[in-house]
Amino acid sequence: MELIRKYFPALSEAQYKQFEQLQALYDDWNAKINVISRKDTDHFYERHVLHSLGIAKICRFKDGAQVLDIGTGGGFPGIPLAILYPEAQFHLVDSIAKKIKVVDEVAQALGLQNVRAEQARAEKVKGSYDFIISRAVTQMPRFMAWTRGKLRKGNEAGSMANGILYLKGGDLSEELADYPRAKQYPLVKHFEEEFFETKKVVYLKA
Repeated sequence: MELIRKYFPALSEAQYKQFEQLQALYDDWNAKINVISRKDTDHFYERHVLHSLGIAKICRFKDGAQVLDIGTGGGFPGIPLAILYPEAQFHLVDSIAKKIKVVDEVAQALGLQNVRAEQARAEKVKGSYDFIISRAVTQMPRFMAWTRGKLRKGNEAGSMANGILYLKGGDLSEELADYPRAKQYPLVKHFEEEFFETKKVVYLKA
């Protein structure tokens, strides 16, 4: 939790309380359904919560922004961002039913009114969104195919133009070769922990 306070000092006490509850909720669910790698549970706030919030260091969502989280797993990056932006709306999708059950239960336990969870394949999701977020679910070309037709163009919903904000790691030059407009934002510029040395947010304008 000290990591959250360190990098997000302006949160309300209610938000800090929600962040504080996350570890116990995920520990409990992880004992029943393996939603988080066992080796990462000791670094929960760094590798899951703060990593998810890295998107917020690149782009701030405005009130009313509609955000789609593809392949959310147990709720990352969607749940931490929904705590951070209570006035934005988050639609979290994953094809695995038990993971969506965890998302639903965690959102209810935290009282998050701005989270909708759905078991669905990404390409089957209907509707259009201001931003699409995700955390390393697949290679960029496949991910782009999943997102086709789901982004609203415009510059209304965030501190940068609507688009894709994708958490990725390592050397992406080959993976992004067909996307010359993609911008890479290294998270090491925002977080000093060693874990973030190779982590980036890839941004593609709608």
